[in-house]
Amino acid sequence: MFIEQRTYILHTGVKLADFLDAYENIGLPVQRRIQRGFLGYFVSEIGTLNQMMHLWAYDSLDDRDRRRDEVAAEPEWQRCLEIIRPMIKSMENTIYKPTGFSPIRSLPVECDDFGTAFTWQR
Repeated sequence: MFIEQRTYILHTGVKLADFLDAYENIGLPVQRRIQRGFLGYFVSEIGTLNQMMHLWAYDSLDDRDRRRDEVAAEPEWQRCLEIIRPMIKSMENTIYKPTGFSPIRSLPVECDDFGTAFTWQR
């Protein structure tokens, strides 16, 4: 299993609420349907301002590539990108592999529809 961390910093003057609204209502439904493994979306409170980070779990890097290609082919995802890309100043992507003693080491890792519970296999 691999965890992908994506971090975005928005341009000064961009309203975080505008970005999050477009992503939550247009982009995220497409990603959740195809990518699965959504672990969470977070915004900075202290430190770098206008920063957000989200985490996704994948079986393998090949699984990640396949799912991301499927998302990229979706018209609703492309519509979301047209809205949010101009808001983004910088992006960083990191792939992590859990250690043998990590409590999350395999899929499924799924967040329920309310974002309040995780299930995982050991």
